[in-house]
Formats: sequence, structure tokens, C-alpha cells
Amino acid sequence: MTLDVPPGIDCAQMLGLAAGGDQDAFAAVYDVTINRAFGLALRVVRDRGQAEEVAQEAYLHLWTHAARFDPARGSAISWILMAVHGAAVNRVRSSSRRAERESVYERRATVRPSVSDDHTHDAVGASLDGARVRLALAGLSPVQRQAVELAYFEGLSHSEVAARAGIPLGTAKTRIRSALISLRELMKEI
Repeated sequence: MTLDVPPGIDCAQMLGLAAGGDQDAFAAVYDVTINRAFGLALRVVRDRGQAEEVAQEAYLHLWTHAARFDPARGSAISWILMAVHGAAVNRVRSSSRRAERESVYERRATVRPSVSDDHTHDAVGASLDGARVRLALAGLSPVQRQAVELAYFEGLSHSEVAARAGIPLGTAKTRIRSALISLRELMKEI
């Protein structure tokens, strides 16, 4: 397939000049190739607005990388269209990934009733947990049970537990900690 470029414009030569910073040479390349480049982008992305953005991004890339063009490896128009095609494919992939992420987010964000939304189920579960805790507390020593009840059921700080029980702060901390360890072991058995 032969890609036609208007006579008098040597895109390869113009790209060489553009690589040296010649804006007019690059403008000439743009003028003779944009219709074909836009058409390619439009065929790939299938959206006029996105095709315009893709072409713009591709030509910006071509301007900044004009020195990379090697006429020994292919024609200038092929190199340009390859850059446009790559940008268009990247846009399609990016759009697909974005759509997939949004779909996953929507599925996760959709509130679905679950067993935990059932208030009766929650009340029964809390009642059963409460019964297990009461049974485990009964298995603690009286000083451990007192420490846990003061700290967790009455919400007292360690120093307040020590003052209420009439014991040193360190002792209160030790009783609370050992009570929790014992309580954890007792809960496993129930």
C-alpha cells in the first residue's frame, strides 16, 4: 500500500529539519499528514473528540521526538501513522481499564442486604456473645473479675481501678492484663 504525500513535500526531510527545531518544517509535515492521522485515530478510538486528542498527543510526541525518525527504517508517513496508531491503542486500553475500574467500584459500592443487616440476627448474636462472656467471667478469680468489671464495664482508667480497689497502679495493670489473658483462654473453651 502506497501512502500518498502531496508533491513538493518531502516529509523525511521536513522531519529532519523539525528535529533541529524548525517549527515551519514540522507545520508542513502536520499539514500534509493530519487528515490521514486523524482518520486512523478515529477508526481506532471511534469517538471524534478522543480522536482529536489522540492526534494532538501523537503530534506533540512526534515534535519532541522528531530526531528519532530514521529514514533507513521506513517512510516518514509510516513512522507518523505508527505513532498515531500507538497513541490511539493506548487511549482505547486506558478507557477500557477505566471502565473496568468504574464497574468494579460500582459493584462494590452497591449496598446489598446481608445477614448482619438483620437486627434480629444481631440481637441474638449479641445475646449469645454476652452469655459467653458472663460464663468466662465466672471462671476468673475474684480479683481478676473485679479488675475487668471496673476497667471495661464501668470504663475506669488503670489509675481509677487502682484507687477504687485500693491497690498500687502496677498491681491494677497486672490484674487487668492477666484477667484478659485468662478471659481469652476461657472464651476459646466456651
